[in-house]
Amino acid sequence: MKWSYMDHWRSMSPHGPIDQWESRTSMDRFLKQVAAVGYDAIDTFDFRWYQIMGEYGSVANYQEFVQERGLERIVNTFHAADYDPRVYAPHVPETHANILEDFRVTMDRWSGIELDNIIVMPATLYYDMEPVTEDKIKTTAELWNKVGAITKDAGVKLTCHHEFFCGIQSRAELDTFYAHTDPELVNLFVDTAQHCIASVDPIDFYESYADRVTGFHFKDTRHQDLIGDYRRRPDSEIMADTTEKWFHEMGDEGGLVDFENFMRAVVRHGYEGYLSVEHDKANKLGGDHAESTAIARWYAKNVLEKVAAEEVAR
Repeated sequence: MKWSYMDHWRSMSPHGPIDQWESRTSMDRFLKQVAAVGYDAIDTFDFRWYQIMGEYGSVANYQEFVQERGLERIVNTFHAADYDPRVYAPHVPETHANILEDFRVTMDRWSGIELDNIIVMPATLYYDMEPVTEDKIKTTAELWNKVGAITKDAGVKLTCHHEFFCGIQSRAELDTFYAHTDPELVNLFVDTAQHCIASVDPIDFYESYADRVTGFHFKDTRHQDLIGDYRRRPDSEIMADTTEKWFHEMGDEGGLVDFENFMRAVVRHGYEGYLSVEHDKANKLGGDHAESTAIARWYAKNVLEKVAAEEVAR
């Protein structure tokens, strides 16, 4: 069982808060901390390519820098697209040519290393897509089938991650989307907290699509969105006045995700890839990314890995 860390991170410096991409020194400290508490690898964002090229010269050079700090490799990259219904929106056919070209360029940029997955949010923000209709979901699915063919040719799986504010987020919308996508080309990346916030049982959802799941974001939440915060502009995670902090580390006392039973399901279905831990906006309300990262790794080792071993022994 191997654990990867999705590289959300903030820390303090003499000139205020920074992320790990501030300098080689800050990246060096970040990677050593992640490796020291027992993670095996990292995930990153596709838009970091620009910083990688500027600081390290190539993605292969950056991966070598990562490996020299004790981590195995970069496992996944998240393609955080700037969705705009005028030029880049999966439910708008007129934007598909632009999106397809974007992915051809993207796969070339990352061709210097071996990635497992390129992760996408497969729809625009909900308020830009609604009313969400079956026809719009079918149009969206058609696009991702084509994108999946591009990534497959590059040796990388296309996998879909559904935020609670994504245009495809309810169980009915999810089922419609996966019914119209090719399982050979379009996979699923389960985010335990995001689905829970959207009132989708992450265990039941995972078990329904386990044969298409190519990764996870393990994080917890204390809240479900029961009043339509997913429609808030411009950022549901920031603008919702009902919830100051959406995400917490695994093992959080008030968390809603049943991680022990989730892990049992993962083992039963024979998943063999990396398990990714994510702490999006962990520094809100006085939180600390380094602390959350260590706590989550403790929980993974002392709770989830033991649960997994027990399930294997049955």
